[in-house]
Amino acid sequence: MKTISIYGLKNCSTCTKAIKWLQAHEYEVEFIDYRANPIDADTLRQWAPLVGGWEKLINRASMTWRNLPADRKTPESDEQWLAIAAGFPSVIKRPIAVTQDGQVFLGFSEKNYALQFK
Repeated sequence: MKTISIYGLKNCSTCTKAIKWLQAHEYEVEFIDYRANPIDADTLRQWAPLVGGWEKLINRASMTWRNLPADRKTPESDEQWLAIAAGFPSVIKRPIAVTQDGQVFLGFSEKNYALQFK
């Protein structure tokens, strides 16, 4: 059985849907709640370019992002993005699915999962 790591928040309904979809398609799921177990900076630095940059990895449509002070919403360096992710983990896009071979996928839709996880 193939294993997929899902990073997200335990109370996130979209994460729950992703996990159920994967289990229904015979995947073993390792769930990591990144509020309880923060994603380390090196991992976030690796993921950002794999998913299209910080702008994709950080959910700028979230309520948490919208409530940030204006001066925090224009990060210009990895360190500034990382500080936001560390201070406000709920701004990290979810779920993040990571395959055993290191592929990283953001978000969940049945259509996309059917294409990505054949």
